[in-house]
Amino acid sequence: MVGKPAGARGFPCCSAGVEHPAQGYRAMFGWVQLVRSTDSPSNGTAFEMDPFLLFEDATSPYAFFGVKPMLFDAPSRGERSPLAWLAHCFLAQTPVEDTERHVVPLTGFSWGFDIDDTGRITPRSARALAPPDWDTHRPLLHRRHPGWSFSQWQPPERPDPFLRQARGAVGGRRSGLAGGGTGVGPLPGGPRVTPGG
Repeated sequence: MVGKPAGARGFPCCSAGVEHPAQGYRAMFGWVQLVRSTDSPSNGTAFEMDPFLLFEDATSPYAFFGVKPMLFDAPSRGERSPLAWLAHCFLAQTPVEDTERHVVPLTGFSWGFDIDDTGRITPRSARALAPPDWDTHRPLLHRRHPGWSFSQWQPPERPDPFLRQARGAVGGRRSGLAGGGTGVGPLPGGPRVTPGG
């Protein structure tokens, strides 16, 4: 159903889209995704870049980029061994008027899943990320993408009238937001991440 083999059934997937009233360059954004997993080379002690499979050798930090881009991810494993898997997803923009490749974070959320020792998969609830979460990833982003610069995440002085909200959905089993709210957004008046149906 989501382009994965039958053995992936039961794993959660995530979709996050952008709603924006502008067109063209004013509506261009990107998604940066990093993953920490206990079956990675770091054994779950560090986050790693999570590029789209077809562009793993690309020099861009974005997993998805374009006009109102959709983030989609459907991780799975061949064996259902115990596993802890956590993603940090950030919506960002790269101003086209800049002469340098510059990533400006706007909002972010985390999601993931766990597999217990019986093979049961449990999705993690989506939750809002904050500027300190982004800051912990900036050293890795600089190392992996030296041709880019990565801004600190700071609330705007006034809301961008062209940036309304991002909507997210964690599928598989329904997964709501921690705290039971209808949406999360660390920037007042800025983009928001909300679970879909």
